[in-house]
Amino acid sequence: MRLAIILADHMLAASAMLPVEMWHAAAGTAAGRKRSAEGLTIEFLAAHEGERIQSQAGLPLLPTAPLDPALAFDVVYLPALWRNPRPVLRRASALTPWLRAQFEQGALIAAVGTGCCFLAEAGLLDGKSATTHWHYFEQFARDYPRVLLKRQYFITQAGSIFCAGSVNAMADVTVHLIERFYGRAVASHVERNFSHEIRRPFEKYRFLEGDDLQHSDELIVEVQLAMQRRLQEPLKMADLALEFGLSPRSFDRRFREATGSSPLAYLQQQRMKVARDLLTSTNLSVAEIAYRVGYTDYGHFARLFERNLAVAPREYRRTVRAKIFALP
Repeated sequence: MRLAIILADHMLAASAMLPVEMWHAAAGTAAGRKRSAEGLTIEFLAAHEGERIQSQAGLPLLPTAPLDPALAFDVVYLPALWRNPRPVLRRASALTPWLRAQFEQGALIAAVGTGCCFLAEAGLLDGKSATTHWHYFEQFARDYPRVLLKRQYFITQAGSIFCAGSVNAMADVTVHLIERFYGRAVASHVERNFSHEIRRPFEKYRFLEGDDLQHSDELIVEVQLAMQRRLQEPLKMADLALEFGLSPRSFDRRFREATGSSPLAYLQQQRMKVARDLLTSTNLSVAEIAYRVGYTDYGHFARLFERNLAVAPREYRRTVRAKIFALP
């Protein structure tokens, strides 16, 4: 996998270096447990022109790759900026089209503190939930009225975009992202070995658009989270019931009572939701999107999609893509 760290003058180096250390630990742990584990490449890219970036603490940081839209990444990190971010934002105009390109290509983008302004400047937070550092709430709300600012949350997730209010919250986001790429065992190992402060469950401290986990059956919440993490896997409901210590009948009953839906129907809803997001915001082929949400049979995926949304996947993409990157 490929990881991009954006560098900017007056950034807090810890907001970039902590995730880097955590990802390196994850890759090393995964390689030690499985020889075929996915490798990791990390590149540093400058948000504005210059061969060297000066962090707030005076630490010089050197880019390793150009800000080239042709370079595609799996995960992108945007750093926190010290005090007023406006001067840095004005100098970083080249970052806006680059971020849009990464978003279109399916990258997961995580920003911390006032670094969330980079996303807002690119229009990627318009109509979406976001947070930022508490000290900048009022200015952020004035500068970006189209963003749904969630002041009471340290973390927000809107599709493939994550915002964290602090460096510690970004550590929680990083554990969550590591789990998506390397699995729960590796993520837990990284979480345990960095700091006791990085132990707040991501799901309990973030605002997720369209959250459907607000019910009292904690076991079924865990099942739902497992489904959301493992959409690409060929999940069987009987196996999932056994994994969580339930008989298939009890599993089906408790799931319906908690969510109002059958387990299989819920899984399909989650897969269709992610498929819609990918069709809207990426250039991935429909076949690749089908594979990413757990369907190796493209025809079966297309039929399910049309049954759920009354429109074929390609037609859905054509009707929604036109307005995604329109500027006000």
